[in-house]
Amino acid sequence: MMLGIDFESSTPIYLQLREQIVKGIATKRLAPGDSLPSVRQLASDLGINLHTVNKAYAMLKQEGFITLHRQKGAVINSPDSFKTSDEYLKQLCDDLEPMIFEALLRGINEQEFSIVCSDIFKKIGGEKS
Repeated sequence: MMLGIDFESSTPIYLQLREQIVKGIATKRLAPGDSLPSVRQLASDLGINLHTVNKAYAMLKQEGFITLHRQKGAVINSPDSFKTSDEYLKQLCDDLEPMIFEALLRGINEQEFSIVCSDIFKKIGGEKS
């Protein structure tokens, strides 16, 4: 999986890394058991600080997306490891609320917003059965 950094983005680099790895898992480009590059290798490849990669990996570990092994490095966990929690649902609501406010101000109603969300789920193959 190719990871890229937008150095002009207002999103911190560690969050860009985290988001790209989560996207890779969600779109099945990264599968359970796959290894991520070592912290040192990824930092070198991207031309960023080791601590930035460490921060992204630590966040992914805390969220249950990866396991950090001393010998194997960062390994993608199975989907059972990152189930929904009350804390996650609260964070999801907190993150979506400003987007919904802006959508309302721009004339997008609940149904249109739901269609946009549904289209994104379909595009990435994330429909639940």
